[in-house]
Amino acid sequence: MKIWTTIAAIALCLSLRSAAEERPNILFCISDDQSYSHTGANGDPVVKTPAFDRVAREGLRFVHAFCNAPTCGPSRSAILTGQPIWRLEEAGNIHSTLPAKFATYTGLLQTAGYKIGFTGKGWSPGRLEAGGRTVNPAGEAFQRRRTKPPFKAMRNTDYAGNFEDFMKQVKKEQPFCFWLGTSEPHRGFELGAGKKTGKDPSRAVVPPIFPDNDIVRNDILDYLVEVETFDHQVGRAIRLLEDIGKLDNTIVVVTSDHGMPFPRAKASLYDAGSRVPLAIRWPKGISQAGREVTAFVNLSDLAPTFLEAAGVKPPSMMIARSLTDIFASNDITKRPSAFIAMERHDGCRKGGKGYPCRAIRTKEFMYIYNFEPTRWPSGSPDATVCARSIPYGEIDSSPTKKYMMEHRNEHGVARLAELAFGMRPAEELYDLKKDPDQMNNVAGKLDYLTAQSRLHEQLFDHLRQTRDPRVVGGEVDWDYYPYYGRISTKGWKVDPKPE
Repeated sequence: MKIWTTIAAIALCLSLRSAAEERPNILFCISDDQSYSHTGANGDPVVKTPAFDRVAREGLRFVHAFCNAPTCGPSRSAILTGQPIWRLEEAGNIHSTLPAKFATYTGLLQTAGYKIGFTGKGWSPGRLEAGGRTVNPAGEAFQRRRTKPPFKAMRNTDYAGNFEDFMKQVKKEQPFCFWLGTSEPHRGFELGAGKKTGKDPSRAVVPPIFPDNDIVRNDILDYLVEVETFDHQVGRAIRLLEDIGKLDNTIVVVTSDHGMPFPRAKASLYDAGSRVPLAIRWPKGISQAGREVTAFVNLSDLAPTFLEAAGVKPPSMMIARSLTDIFASNDITKRPSAFIAMERHDGCRKGGKGYPCRAIRTKEFMYIYNFEPTRWPSGSPDATVCARSIPYGEIDSSPTKKYMMEHRNEHGVARLAELAFGMRPAEELYDLKKDPDQMNNVAGKLDYLTAQSRLHEQLFDHLRQTRDPRVVGGEVDWDYYPYYGRISTKGWKVDPKPE
């Protein structure tokens, strides 16, 4: 009996060791401010993204992937925690914190024996200590290596080189999880970088939400140069894994935290701000590689995906839905919509007020509910009430923004400027078959009342089920949480919460 017990124990140990050795590695690559359209695989005729295209070709390319919030810190908080931002208290704001009580996939994987690390931009921007954390929730920092960037305003971090340093610390047979986060293509850009790389302004695709002129075209080209810089770093990291024989058992994810840093894009719920590129490669775990996935997913779905793939049970607070069913088949019938939210972005309204809004995105429609329609959605036109000291400060300064502001009363620009900078009603509805760029609000029109009512109900049912305080009641403190960003306006401060 003792012999058989010993044999059984040995068999169990060997089985556990085998299972541990088979646990997938994770390489999570995230750019900063890149819209869905701007990869080669997603159809842009100018940008060169061979790394993204390879991951999409050898894995899955998601055509309906959406960030949880079109703003850096909240989006990254949702990715790490597997939760929508309205469940994350202060983490629903940028320049805030991520309270330690919210579990992260990185922390859970580390407890399960994974080596965890990041380079570049991990969870950011904000103050970790205020939330009870002492290290970045993306992992241990690897930032030592530097390089000369190809253009001004780019970060001098050698992202792929730092990943190589990380890999040198991974023990034999130990699984790893690494976050490769570039600061590109976040502004600023070197003016004329696109032309210097040989890009032709006439080939740039100008979305209808912008004026079509040389200023805008060259601004887009300069942005695409930075997208290519991110992709180059991803390609180097993939080649390293290939060289050491670890690529095929690594889940490689390539995405962005939200959309491009242009008017009516970043910091807005429209597709230009919330729809992101997403490709995932994992030969050992994905069937029918090369598929185009039309299911609707949020980036928060990645956290339970990573945990389940590693054999770790996601905690109950992590309510996002794992993508492992998509890995196994092409059944998308139960993923018909994505949900997006916004609270306070960069503190560009008097008293630090945000622009709270929620959206449901389906194949046919985008429906948005704005909780405070009397506030300026893109920030106040009065720069003195903005923490950044710029008008419409939720929109980053850029040649495109400057042109639209200076020519906002001219034919061909006036309507676009109003869409970018103007006030918005409580409800917005866009018919995506007729209006894919979401420029014509049909909310309230007779032909759309049924669809509007149905989508409102679906959105608010989801918000109730997931306990959004703006819908179910409770503390709604996003307008009053501390702002930890750099303040340019003298005397600017967040209003105290009313007693």
